[in-house]
This record gives sequence, C-alpha cells and structure tokens, in this order.
Amino acid sequence: MENTQKIEEKIHITFNDKMLLQTAFTHRSFLNEANGVATEHNERLEFLGDAVLEILVSEYLFNKFPNLREGDLTTFRSAVVKMESLADISAELGFGELILMSKGEEMTGGRTRPYILANTFEAFLGALFIDQGIEECKRFLSSVFFDKINTIIENKDYIDAKSHLQEVTQERFKLTPVYKLVKEEGPDHDKTFTVNVLVKGKIMGTGTGKSKQQAQQEAAKNALDALT
Repeated sequence: MENTQKIEEKIHITFNDKMLLQTAFTHRSFLNEANGVATEHNERLEFLGDAVLEILVSEYLFNKFPNLREGDLTTFRSAVVKMESLADISAELGFGELILMSKGEEMTGGRTRPYILANTFEAFLGALFIDQGIEECKRFLSSVFFDKINTIIENKDYIDAKSHLQEVTQERFKLTPVYKLVKEEGPDHDKTFTVNVLVKGKIMGTGTGKSKQQAQQEAAKNALDALT
C-alpha cells in the first residue's frame, strides 16, 4: 500500500495494521471511486480519536496546571481541541496530501478544507489507539501537539474575543459592537472574508478569515488591542 508507506514516513510510526491506517485517511467521498481499494471511510475512527484526544489533553492540562479550577481547564481544553487547531497541525504534518478522496472533492479544495484536515487528524489518532495503545498516542501528541497548547494559552487564544469585546463596550460605552462584512473574495470553495467591527459608528478593528465567524473574531481581537 503505497499511501500507507507515505503516511508512516511522514509520522515516523510503523503501523501493524496497514488497512487500519489507510482507513484513517479515507474520506467518505473516495468510496465511490475506490474500485475495491477501500471499503470503509474514516468517520468511525474520527469518533474514537476525538475521545482519545480529549482524555489526553485533559490529562496534560490537569498535570500542567495543578492550581486551575475545573472551569478554566475546560475553557483551555475547548480552545486546544477546536477544529482550527487540529486543522493547523494536520496541515503541518502534511496530512492533506495523503487523504484518499474523490476527484470532485479534491478539485473543490478538499485537501485544505479545515474540517476535513481536523477530522483526519482525529481519525488517525483513533487508528493509532487501536493499533498501538494510549501510550503511543500520548507520545505522538507530545511530539506534535502539546507544545502548541502552551502557545495557545500564552497568546490567550482561549478567550472568545467577540464576547470579551461586548463586555468591554457595554461597560465603557453602554453599546454593543456591530460587525459589518466589507469584502468577500475567492471562489465558493475557498472564500476569504473581511469584516469591520464598529463601536459608536467608528471602525475599531478589521479582521479577515476563511469564514465570517473567523473574520469577526479577528476583528474583535484587533478592536480589543485598540481599546486596551
């Protein structure tokens, strides 16, 4: 299986069950074109990997921050395991180019689509758990993921910028910020959005992103920088 060999070379882990590894990288769209090469997609493994990721990240945070309350730990964990974080790591590992998907999915940007990258990362972790157990999963996450948790926390990326900005503007101006979409660029499958956030009719921040929500969060962060 040429594809599984490429995956193993990328991650420096040799799987006992090559078919399991291939399934982890099989998008559901590929089954229509598989011609017997694959008979199962990766969504069940994604379900398992999500649970493995949550317990190992929880353990890491629990041990690293012994004085934090449960609510703070939950906030940190939510920021760490969100789709964008997983998609970034998946892309860094080169998982996108290794996913088995239909030609149609690939032509519409499937290899760089965040939710597909994030799901593949979780599916791989689920496969690794089945093949080699929880300790190997922990070793893998230690090598590619746990350092990024520290960065997320140091940069305060766990804070919901929109909620924080609303609190600030309500307290300071007795007003709710208004978000305005000012630009939408690119094809349907790969759009970039630009959003302004206004307070009292004045632009306080501008943000861009691959979704309107992402652009709004970026605009809110920039507004907070301007206000604090």
